[in-house]
Amino acid sequence: MENTLEITGAIITLIGSIFLFLGSLGLVRMPDIYNRIQTGTKASTLGTILTLLGIALMNTDWFGKILLLMIFILITNPVSSHVLARAAHYIKSPLTKISVTDKLVDN
Repeated sequence: MENTLEITGAIITLIGSIFLFLGSLGLVRMPDIYNRIQTGTKASTLGTILTLLGIALMNTDWFGKILLLMIFILITNPVSSHVLARAAHYIKSPLTKISVTDKLVDN
């Protein structure tokens, strides 16, 4: 049973690492700061949660602490991303030319 948990944990950790890699690739490829923030946040949240879940399955003694870390990441990562996007909009960081609308512009 324990060997199965270790193999499952290793596979989930690998999948999480792939999501983290794809998120970093998205940071390089996206055209403006708003798209980069969105890409980085979604991929890093999912990648970190999967990586931590894999580690928790491999080390079941740490499961409670890792669960608290996952909850903390689920709460703080989107909030910090939102604050960064609002700050970028406040200092008037330009949108990419293919952006259709800016709903935060004062009418």
